Order: sequence, then structure tokens, then C-alpha cells
Amino acid sequence: MNLLIAAFGVLGVAASGPLIAATLGATSVSALAIAFWRNAIGAAVMAAPVIIREPRTFGRLTRREFVWSAVAAAALALHFACFITSLQLTSVAAATALVCLQSAWIVVFELFRGTRYRWSVLAGLGISLAGVVLITGFDMGVSPDALLGDALALAGGALAGLYTIAGGKARQTLSTGTYTGLCYGMCAALVAVLAIVVGQPLAGFDGRGWLGILAITVCAQLLGHTAFNHLLASMSPLVVSMTILLEIPGAAILAAVFLGEKLPAGTYAGLALILAGLAVVVLGQRRNGRNGRGKPREPRIAELGTD
Repeated sequence: MNLLIAAFGVLGVAASGPLIAATLGATSVSALAIAFWRNAIGAAVMAAPVIIREPRTFGRLTRREFVWSAVAAAALALHFACFITSLQLTSVAAATALVCLQSAWIVVFELFRGTRYRWSVLAGLGISLAGVVLITGFDMGVSPDALLGDALALAGGALAGLYTIAGGKARQTLSTGTYTGLCYGMCAALVAVLAIVVGQPLAGFDGRGWLGILAITVCAQLLGHTAFNHLLASMSPLVVSMTILLEIPGAAILAAVFLGEKLPAGTYAGLALILAGLAVVVLGQRRNGRNGRGKPREPRIAELGTD
């Protein structure tokens, strides 16, 4: 079941970059408007069933659950601000590749927290990142705008790593619906504040703009982000973030099928390397006697809500 959920998640996030770039390029929609509406709509869709089934769910949150959800929301809001803006300054390929380095950032963050990884886990991460380079070449620009876009995408990857780690902590006791409703809602509020501060409009767009926002919300937010947030209850943040690396070949294949674009020469070889690296990481964690969440196996916490 997890493999099917992961596949839907990859399809959702793979469509994210091209959809965002197309919406920003062809409409008057601002970067922060996309981030606001995809989170606001996502929060409403995910929280509504929870509230209907158990109205007091959000009132029973523990301090730990709220804090980790708030950290995830803040990281997600800044991630969107960086990544979506980067798509206006650098190529989609470079922005996507750099932001997908979140798995490497997760390893760095966990090392600082005292986590020790087996050599096979680090080797698997390296193999997967080699696949990313093979597909995209990181296609980094040299103009000032492109370099700024690359830097923003890199920062977006670090923030995505923090978002994934914090989400993993919150998902230990929260259902998918409760966590995503809370996280997306707080993220939308933070993005709205950012938009007011920098003067980016959140409304007043034409029909094409709203259609783009809706497509991004359904594909990237409800299908992509929510699928991976669901997996955080049973998979480690590192494995989830490495699965997201499949977004890169996935986006290239989708563009070839639906837009007639030529696939990069290294797409299939890069895809093979990403999958091989992911397999090495998963097997390395299992040999270490762990459940993929970086800790000894323990009973699964019963979940409430929309799972």
C-alpha cells in the first residue's frame, strides 16, 4: 500500500514545477499567492472530515504535537517562498534538482542531532544524488538572477528537509488529516503575512490564474505533499525525502509524454541510480535493526481521523 501511495505522491510533486512555472509565466498570479491558496485549500479539504467526525480533535492537541506542527508549517512556508520564487529566476531543472537535495540536508541535520548512519545508508544517498546529477547536470545558470534562483532553491531544499523532519515527529501521534489540516492551515496564515509584508496580491487573478492555482493544489498539495505526509508515520524522513527524488525523472517523463519534450539523455540511467540508492538506504536501515524511522521497532500508535 505504501508503494502505491508513494507512486501517487511522486506523480503529484513531479507535476509541481512545470505547473508552477507555467502559472507564473502565463498569468498575473504571484509566487506567494500560489503558496497561500494551495495551503489554504489543502487545509480546508484535509481538516473538514476530521472536524465533522470528531469536532474536538484539534482542541485535544498536546503541546508537543502543536510545536512540531508549527515548526513544520514555518519551514514549509519559507520553503514555498524560496522555491516558487526560484522558478522565476532559474531553470525548472536546476530549481527542482537543488530543492530535491532535502535528503542530503536531512542527513546533515540528523548528524548534528547525534544520529549515526551506517556507511551503506550514506552510500545509498550518494548513489541517488549521482542519479539526480546524471539527469539534470544541475544545469545551474551563471547570470546574477539565475545564481540567486539557484541559492533560493538550495535554501528551499534545506527548509524542506526541516519540514520533513518536524512532520515526522508530529506524525508519530497525529493522523494524516489532523496533521496536514493543522500544518497547511498555519502555513497559509504565515504565507499571508509574508505576502502583506512584501506587497504580493493574493487575489484579483483571471480565470487562467485560478485554474493554475487549482491544478497546483490538487496535484502538488493534496496528492503530492499529503501522500508523503501520510508515509511519515511508517517511514523515516530520510527514506521519504529520497523517494521525492523520483520527482526529477518523473517530471521529465511527464513532460515527454504530455508536452512532447525530449527526455534528457541520462533520464533512465539516473532513474535506475535513484532507485538503487533508495534500495540501499532501506536495506541498510533494516540491517541496523530499525523500522525505517531511525529507532528500534515499536508498536504502531493507533491513529484517529481520516487515515
